[in-house]
Amino acid sequence: MLTRAEFLKAAREFLWGMFGYEHAQQALEIRASMESLFLLVIFGDMIGLPLMPPYYGLRLLPHVIGVVPGWKRRLLRERGLGDDHEHHLHGV
Repeated sequence: MLTRAEFLKAAREFLWGMFGYEHAQQALEIRASMESLFLLVIFGDMIGLPLMPPYYGLRLLPHVIGVVPGWKRRLLRERGLGDDHEHHLHGV
């Protein structure tokens, strides 16, 4: 038999899964796309797209040095037109 605390925890997790999970996933996707756009503007010269003077990129480089290799892999990965939203079931 479930105790009151276990039942409340299960109900809270169920309701979060129903109402909050999609919003949390969408927020993570938006954050990732904004981060990619920021890195593209600042460090675009790393992939051959100079948009800003390298001075600003060099000033910010120590703060984002751990993110740059993954960003370059994500950005240069070959993908199709609809690959970004393949798992969404909007309108279902």
